[in-house]
Amino acid sequence: MERRTLLLCGLLALTGCGSPAAARQPGVGSARTGDRVAGLADVPEGSGALVPMPGDGQLLVVRSADGVRVFNPACPHQGTVVDPPAAGVITCPTHRSAFDPTSGAVLSGPSPKGLAEVPVRVSGEDIVLA
Repeated sequence: MERRTLLLCGLLALTGCGSPAAARQPGVGSARTGDRVAGLADVPEGSGALVPMPGDGQLLVVRSADGVRVFNPACPHQGTVVDPPAAGVITCPTHRSAFDPTSGAVLSGPSPKGLAEVPVRVSGEDIVLA
């Protein structure tokens, strides 16, 4: 093994790069009812975004003309964090399961069920956990 490769591998091992623990985990983390998820201005109508939560959690916020929906972004198939909606579909990057951004329902792929919805409410210009 080349010295450069060995040093790079050692550096990655020390920093934890590429380990699941280094990534944010799907779900509410340590957030509680009433905690702010995002501002309405953070998620323009017709789009969606993965937002960080306290305690290393993250949620998928989707905003449409009908309102705001928030989902646990863990794909029910194997737990991979899904991508925000693009072209009207939420997609899991691992095995391409597709979900409806208005309901979280599974549209296609190996996922056995839809995304779990997280109850929220709009309070002024903020989206908060309900």
